[in-house]
Amino acid sequence: MARWTHYRFRSVWDLDAPPALVYSLLEDPGRYPGWWPQVRRVARGDGDSGTAVIRSLLPYEIHVTLTGLLRAPCRGVLEVALGGDLRGWARWTVRPRGGPGADRTRAVYEQEVEVRAPLLRRLSVAGRPALRLNHALMMRAGRRGLAARLTAAPEAV
Repeated sequence: MARWTHYRFRSVWDLDAPPALVYSLLEDPGRYPGWWPQVRRVARGDGDSGTAVIRSLLPYEIHVTLTGLLRAPCRGVLEVALGGDLRGWARWTVRPRGGPGADRTRAVYEQEVEVRAPLLRRLSVAGRPALRLNHALMMRAGRRGLAARLTAAPEAV
């Protein structure tokens, strides 16, 4: 991957909910638009694939395809391949926080991608700080949205 179009992200979300519940919400991307404002649309495809439209602070929609690579509830791992405007992978790792049996969770999101969209590729050198900030703001909003969903009435989850 070209250095200027290559991005690696890592976000840590500490949540006050059991890991199994957090995992169940993260493993269903079709529900993300209900709690993650920047995930605008998700459509299921065949099998473990689908598409998503994402837009954060920058006035640009990112269109991605998602293909399931790994779903391991016993290990707390979810991983997808990304295509479209971004090419690479994303992974959630969900673990108890505060020891085994804790009702608190640490969810770690890791992503490694190459920007493929022509406009984003052109912005990757001069606009790199803005693109990284855009991603950070999106992740912060996602953590807040998921935390709010987890504290909502059980029927809402």
